[in-house]
Amino acid sequence: MKIRYLIFFASVAKSTGSYLVYSMNRYDENGVLRNTGVLLGRNGETVGMYDKNYPTIGEIEGGIMPGTSVPVFDCDFGKLAIAICYDLNFDKLRERYVALDPDVIVFPSAYHGGFVESIWAYSCRAFFIGAISGRGTHSQVRDPLGEIIASSTNYFNYTVANINLDYKLVHLDYHRGKLKNLKKKYGHSVQITEPGGLGVVLVTSENEHVGVKEMLKEFDIEAVDDYFRRSHLVKKQNEH
Repeated sequence: MKIRYLIFFASVAKSTGSYLVYSMNRYDENGVLRNTGVLLGRNGETVGMYDKNYPTIGEIEGGIMPGTSVPVFDCDFGKLAIAICYDLNFDKLRERYVALDPDVIVFPSAYHGGFVESIWAYSCRAFFIGAISGRGTHSQVRDPLGEIIASSTNYFNYTVANINLDYKLVHLDYHRGKLKNLKKKYGHSVQITEPGGLGVVLVTSENEHVGVKEMLKEFDIEAVDDYFRRSHLVKKQNEH
């Protein structure tokens, strides 16, 4: 590991009391060259590392070998995953993350990925943080609907967003009246975000005493993936 990078980023994490992700090339314990995303904890300690699963052909020809594991790291705020640059193009990796259900995906990259960032955010039901290097390309934060909620600009090469991980996605089918009643009861302590076109809303609890799971249960509201699984079951039961 490149110690000077670790020392610098660890000092930033510790001085700000933040988790921090950065990427670098390194030789692993077996002497194999990797492109690695490193997660540091609030005290600057190394929480874990992710080795890029899909290096470019050029990287592989230059000696960087692909990783195979897909770790999800338990942080004090939730579960965090990492994808690096060219990884974004591969559905097999994304589908592995869908199964692992992270709350946040951090994406250090030399290219943006365009609307594919939104596909990852929505399909993984996760906040997606794109940290894009150079070229004036925007670094952006997307919510689990795939909507951009914060972005760097031509004036500032960073962005800041407050995100609430007490959320669920809900399909509008069968739920319009229930969502209305939910909002009527909890008012400003529940946020229902409807992006248009998708038929799915983001329900977020800002109530100190009642979490989003309890809210949905109270009003018999089905999370979107439960609804999709039930739809699939009904389809199978009625195939002829």
